[in-house]
Amino acid sequence: MKYPVFTDLIIFENEDYIVVNKPPFLATLEDRALNATNLLKLAKQYHPDAQACHRLDKETSGALAIAKNPEAYRHLSMQFENREVDKLYHAVVWGVHKFENVEVDRAIQPGLKGKAKLAFKGKPAQTIFNTLETYSRHSLIACKPITGRMHQIRLHLMYLKAPIVNDELYGGEVLYLSSLKRKFNLKQETEEQPLIKRFALHSTQLGFTLMNGEKVTVEAPYPKDFQVLVKSLRQNS
Repeated sequence: MKYPVFTDLIIFENEDYIVVNKPPFLATLEDRALNATNLLKLAKQYHPDAQACHRLDKETSGALAIAKNPEAYRHLSMQFENREVDKLYHAVVWGVHKFENVEVDRAIQPGLKGKAKLAFKGKPAQTIFNTLETYSRHSLIACKPITGRMHQIRLHLMYLKAPIVNDELYGGEVLYLSSLKRKFNLKQETEEQPLIKRFALHSTQLGFTLMNGEKVTVEAPYPKDFQVLVKSLRQNS
C-alpha cells in the first residue's frame, strides 16, 4: 500500500494541534498487520512529540486531532472525557429514512474479535441522527455522537434499521453500481467492484477549544471514494 504524505493530510495546524483528514484504510495507532504504518507513526516523523487525541476506525475517514505537546494532549483529552468535543459524521445507509433529531440511547458492550453489541449492561451511548439527502434506496445521514463508544454510530444505525453501506459486520450490504443503474454493462471477463470498498462513514467535522480558550471547528472534505459514492447515488436516484 502506498502511504500518504503526512503534510497533504493536514487541514488545521497551530503551535499545539494538528487536525488531519485521515484517509480510509490507515490505522490511527499500531495495527496488527505486519510492517503496516499508522497515522501516529507518520505524525511523529513530522513532529516527534505528536500524540493522537482520539481514534477513528481503520476504515473510517475524516477529521482526527493530534496534539503536539503533553499539555495540549491533556487539554483535549479532558474535553473528550467531559463530552465537550463536537463531532459530526456523515454516513451513507441502506433505506430511505427521514430522521429529524432522532436520538438513539442504547448502551454498548465491546464484544469479542473487535465486534461490539447493544446490551443493557453495556456503557451508556447516545447518538443524534438527521437526514441530509435521500435517494431511491439509500440516505445520507448526519450523525452526532454524544458519547464515544466502540462502533457506536454503526451499531446505532443498525438499531434504526439503517445499516451503513458496506458495513457487513453490522448488517450493511455491499453496494454495486449495477444495482443503481438500469443499463449497466460490465466488460466481459471482469468482476464488478463495489462502489466503495469500506463502510461508508466519514468524520466530517471536529470542534474543540484551543489552549487559549478559543473555539475551533475543522471541516474535513469527503475523500475520493465517498465523493464517488454520493455522486453515483445522486445521479441514479
